[in-house]
Amino acid sequence: MDSLAIAIGTSHGASSVSQEYVKEIRQYGENLADAIGIPEDMLREAAKSAVCKINIDSDLRLAFTAGVRKVLVSDPAAFDPRAYLKEGRANIKALVRHKITDVLGSDNKA
Repeated sequence: MDSLAIAIGTSHGASSVSQEYVKEIRQYGENLADAIGIPEDMLREAAKSAVCKINIDSDLRLAFTAGVRKVLVSDPAAFDPRAYLKEGRANIKALVRHKITDVLGSDNKA
């Protein structure tokens, strides 16, 4: 656990960097060099310990970007933000649901 505490530090940089979203973003034209993160099993372990806050902003941005890129590349004439932002928001909802339930174990704890 010591190496995990050091890796997470103040919990900044704790995104797992979903390779599913990295692959989708690359498929639609973005070049994400060295897109790697903390393995989810390590985050799960941290959530069970004294770590109170785990930042996953990079994961959220990747999920959102993948959805927006998918729409804009699939339909180059798309210009209504309600259409392409909807896909990005759907990805974020799915990712947050996964993190809360499957990774951080914080479902039903509000």
